[in-house]
Amino acid sequence: MSHCFTQLHLQIVFAVKYRVALIDNSIKPDLYKYMAGVINNRSHTCLIINGMPDHVHILIRINPAESISSLIQAIKGSSSRWINGHHSSSKSFRWQEGYGVFSYSLSHIPAVTRYIENQEKHHQQLSFQDEYKTMLDKYKISLDAPDLFRPLL
Repeated sequence: MSHCFTQLHLQIVFAVKYRVALIDNSIKPDLYKYMAGVINNRSHTCLIINGMPDHVHILIRINPAESISSLIQAIKGSSSRWINGHHSSSKSFRWQEGYGVFSYSLSHIPAVTRYIENQEKHHQQLSFQDEYKTMLDKYKISLDAPDLFRPLL
């Protein structure tokens, strides 16, 4: 077969270092636009990005020619440099190590999109830590990193 046909949808979730609330509303639209550009320029399709001041959710259709870890490294690295270069803050911006990636069939994309669109409403009732643990439990991923939610010392 001379062509590859795929339909791989992933939700990617990662947090600001120590989950410090550094993504304020003044940079959110530009940051998300920048991140979407990184994703799309690497031959993937960004469907939606949203989050809270301490974390982001990204829904993409991934091109299997690039590894997930390589894509996430590019998103996190370039967006950190972009934030530090374009938005002054008393703190240097960094993403926390690690990430969560969850796959979905095409029939689930509308529900996942709504979930990501409604992050602000969703987090009125649930903390990021509880949300992340719920996602790991749902996908039967064991949480064997005791310092995953370690606070800033």
